[in-house]
Amino acid sequence: MRERQSFPGKLNLFQRMMLRWRGLHPYNAIHVAHVAGACDVDSLRRCIADIMAARGLGGFALDATQRRFVYRGGDVAPEVRELAAVSEADADAALAFEVERQLNQPFAIDAPIRYFALPVGGGYLLGIAYDHFIAGGDAVATLLGEIVARVGGGAVLPPAHAPSLYPPTYVSLLRRHLGWFVTALQAMPALVRESKRAFRPRDIDPDDPRNAYALIRVTPTETAALRGHARTFGVTLHDLVVALLLRSLSPLAAARHDERQRREIGVASIVNIRRDFDGDAARAFGQLLASMRVTHAVPDGVSVGALARDVREATTAIKRRHLYLRTLFGLGAASMAWRFLSTSRRNRFFAKHYPACAGISMLDVDPCWPAAIAPATLYTRGVSTGPLTPAVLAISTTAREMSIGVSWRLTVLPRDFPARLEAEIRLCARQPG
Repeated sequence: MRERQSFPGKLNLFQRMMLRWRGLHPYNAIHVAHVAGACDVDSLRRCIADIMAARGLGGFALDATQRRFVYRGGDVAPEVRELAAVSEADADAALAFEVERQLNQPFAIDAPIRYFALPVGGGYLLGIAYDHFIAGGDAVATLLGEIVARVGGGAVLPPAHAPSLYPPTYVSLLRRHLGWFVTALQAMPALVRESKRAFRPRDIDPDDPRNAYALIRVTPTETAALRGHARTFGVTLHDLVVALLLRSLSPLAAARHDERQRREIGVASIVNIRRDFDGDAARAFGQLLASMRVTHAVPDGVSVGALARDVREATTAIKRRHLYLRTLFGLGAASMAWRFLSTSRRNRFFAKHYPACAGISMLDVDPCWPAAIAPATLYTRGVSTGPLTPAVLAISTTAREMSIGVSWRLTVLPRDFPARLEAEIRLCARQPG
């Protein structure tokens, strides 16, 4: 009992699975934002240390056996890597190279956060890389925003206003919304049937989980056009991007036409479920996630609008009935099976039982960003693929612009996969189909 009390945080189901994934390959995430002014690394390091100390983010420790963690607080000595300065023309390429390196570089379990700075022109790109199990994208975006504000002369967040470091587990959600879980459990057979229709992309080397990374910048004009087309179609921006992703994957999954049953392309999306908890969870540093998956046959000649409306119909039903909670049952089942699987079978487990050709992690940055320095500029993210899906689109949106960080495994999808997706996006921005 004494040992448990010294580790007040308890990992939730999604975090536990992320820990298992990181045992196969680093399961990391990266956020990047632009900072005005010259990069003074010593000053930057002090600002980061001040913010992290005020938030109590020092002294992280994990008891993996008990699945509990603690932030012991105290002074913080952040790792900040300064990269060689580049021109604005070369900035995105240099950034993509560094994000890819960060995605494939493991963390020590007691040091789950590191930073880097890439000087560009009169400013620099500040990146935060983190072991993904410790936090979700919204929590890290808030942390990065506070650091950027502090670098610009803003005040440190008062400790009394710092968010909780120990969010609730899914048990509290079960107690709060038992009916939702009953509905989700009753819908599990439908999820199994859907999985049997989903195409399994061929992986030429499932034991090679390394991630490649590419960055797609969507201009403010293109972003506004895509939002306008989404409104015209009566769908969300997320639904439109899923439709464009399905179109880019379709020729790469042509082998599905030779399948007797698995003829649909699956795309999974991360769902932030903070709002499903009570009010305290909204401010917690951590992650409260589930996921959903859409499958579609993507017939030849289907228009973007028709495809997006089909996606919207599926996602609306999932959200209305809270069926994203089904994936928590799936994670629970996977957790029980995990200990009995070899490393090779762990690499293949989700591709076999929950097939998806790609995944989406979408983050609206503005609600997370300090109002005094909003909007964030050149916001960029990257997320490890893990064994769940061979590609992940880390989509970051602000009021003005959108960026898509594409991580993917070259053993499953070709090197030109991001270029195919980018072509679909820019074509839709010019003339929606």
